[in-house]
Amino acid sequence: MKTHQKFTARQEVLAERALCTAMVALKTPAECRAFLRDLCTPTEIQAMADRWVTVEYLKRGLPYREIRRLTGISLTTIGRVARFLSLGNGGYQTAARRVEEARRHG
Repeated sequence: MKTHQKFTARQEVLAERALCTAMVALKTPAECRAFLRDLCTPTEIQAMADRWVTVEYLKRGLPYREIRRLTGISLTTIGRVARFLSLGNGGYQTAARRVEEARRHG
């Protein structure tokens, strides 16, 4: 993670928390898309979208090479996503579960 020489560790944590608070304040996919387009470069958005697509394919049980063939996403990225999907902070799992619940009920 990039660190700022002028920010203390506490300030970094508070800045990350403020970003997360801003993200959960958004109510629709369109609002989230507009926020991401303001916040991130197109390349950063594509990298995040690639990771999310990878999560969906991994949850379906597709092999890494099949995901690579279908998407063009690197095996390194697929492996990283798989590692965080099973051993990470739980963010991918929570988001995937909630998206699936919304699909079933929506």
